[in-house]
Amino acid sequence: MANNAQVGLGLRREMLDEFCEQVPNAIDFFEVAPENWMTFGGKYGRQFRQLTERNTFFCHGLSLSIGSPEPLDVSFVKQIKGFMDLHGIDVYSEHLSYCSGKGHLYDLMPIPFTQEAVIHVASRVKQVEAILERPLILENVSFYAAPGSEMSELEFVNAVLSEADCRLLLDVNNIYVNSINHQYDPLDFLKAMPTERIAYLHIAGHYEEAVDLMVDTHGADVIDPVWQLLQACYAHHGVFPTLLERDFNIPPTQVLLQEINKIHDYQTAAQQPINRSA
Repeated sequence: MANNAQVGLGLRREMLDEFCEQVPNAIDFFEVAPENWMTFGGKYGRQFRQLTERNTFFCHGLSLSIGSPEPLDVSFVKQIKGFMDLHGIDVYSEHLSYCSGKGHLYDLMPIPFTQEAVIHVASRVKQVEAILERPLILENVSFYAAPGSEMSELEFVNAVLSEADCRLLLDVNNIYVNSINHQYDPLDFLKAMPTERIAYLHIAGHYEEAVDLMVDTHGADVIDPVWQLLQACYAHHGVFPTLLERDFNIPPTQVLLQEINKIHDYQTAAQQPINRSA
């Protein structure tokens, strides 16, 4: 990821026909959940392989369950490695959460913010990295309750990154959503993230359930406060590859490109030298 001024888009199956014909110049990379793609054969499999041969891809997983109390699903991690090897993908990120116990929970659950959990997650990160032969990048997640917490979200995220010695996928929208739901200053949280560990960024829209309850949906346009937080992120941490997430209510590509080009504009502006001659 040498060029940090990059903008990506989450690839959805309904986009395959269009992007196999032509990928817009404004899209520098695609991101996929490997679980949704590694079983595809036939037409979809051929189209996906065509795209991975010509474009840069990142993997953003859904079901690693890095914080689960159950043993790591080693065979699943080996499947992920095989998928990444096949398609020449180097970047793999996952949610700092868990989604399984004795069975699959079908949701991303918050890990208790405890020192015990920090040690547990860090040991599993190292286990995953040994199998993948690649770094595991962890994402700060949106959460709606924090049972059994002994530290703040901020302290927990930083402690896990430090203990595991791993990189961060910084989700700007999740910071905003959590700041509303848990009443903290999003800018303070953003600035307290370790610059040297940031690998790339996510930005997305969300749903306003109530004035004091935001739900992270990836199903709407990015709102102004989140755009402002992205600009603040570039100003404080520097420019990093940034992915636009849109999981449903997906508009035509030309509409998505308006937000993608907005990210490009913010990246360009952040890299302009400050004129101090005035």
